[in-house]
Amino acid sequence: MPNKAVEFNKNLQHMSVEDLKARIQEDELRLKKMEFAHAISPIENPMSIRLFRRDIARVKTELKKRELSVK
Repeated sequence: MPNKAVEFNKNLQHMSVEDLKARIQEDELRLKKMEFAHAISPIENPMSIRLFRRDIARVKTELKKRELSVK
């Protein structure tokens, strides 16, 4: 059974650069909202914040990898 991170990375490879940038913006906004909600009243699973941050990092890594391969 493949790891979720591996599947996530495979899905990122099929996205365009514009889609990746839009995904980063959306996910960062969603993360801020999630962190704010957690500060007010604790969310059920605080580990989801960490996982979400890691997903954003994976998207940024894929975007940077593409930028470096173009140059």
